[in-house]
Amino acid sequence: MTALLLALLAVVGLAVGSFLNVVVWRVPRGESVVTPASHCPACDAAVRSRDNVPVVSWLLLRGRCRDCRTPIAARYPLVEASTALVFVVLGARLGASWELPAFLYLGAVGVALALIDLDVKRLPDVLVLPSYAVALALLALPALLDHRWPDYGRAVLGGVVLYAGYFVLAYAYPAGMGFGDVKLAGVLGIYLGWLGWGSLAAGAFLGFLLGGVVGVALLASARATRKTAIPYGPFMLLGALLAVLAGGTLARAYLDVMGI
Repeated sequence: MTALLLALLAVVGLAVGSFLNVVVWRVPRGESVVTPASHCPACDAAVRSRDNVPVVSWLLLRGRCRDCRTPIAARYPLVEASTALVFVVLGARLGASWELPAFLYLGAVGVALALIDLDVKRLPDVLVLPSYAVALALLALPALLDHRWPDYGRAVLGGVVLYAGYFVLAYAYPAGMGFGDVKLAGVLGIYLGWLGWGSLAAGAFLGFLLGGVVGVALLASARATRKTAIPYGPFMLLGALLAVLAGGTLARAYLDVMGI
């Protein structure tokens, strides 16, 4: 059953990843993600159905448009494969549970937000703000069906706590953190709060740790200066993913080391 679930999640993740490529390209430009249909940005030829199979079509076409032979960036199949990987690891962590759909949504929107932030250094409200309602609605399913209302209450409080913490940081040092990060923090706080306070603390810490390590590496390699704007959203999202997978374990290990 687990193998079947993971195989299904891999297929679904590939399909979702294909759609996320459209989202990542069009949302920052204010374009519809529904119309027009997928087309080559160079020659405007519509992508045929047989050329729209995630990863496989790119490989068969050798990374080029069928009509004009313009190269198609390897990023497209990488996004599809990465989304599938995220879906699989979330499925392995949560199993066939009522909470899984909520976290699959987080995985999907997280991939899109991370890439958009890397591209344009912005976390669009059109993706972040609806995620509050989606998260609370989807987590209401396990709260209702599995009688996990205490977890639901902690999720709501976790969203408030992480939002408030990031709000204070952004207010104190606006040059180092955008308000988009603050709004994203509230969403991540809901999910991490659902899993427990240890997961929430681990997710917040890992985001800062990853961002700090990469920032120092960029400075040391002269690929960035102290004035270079480095998007923080991808580190927040990666830290949250790691916390979903092992946040509780990491928090307990830390407490054990501290003798608490």
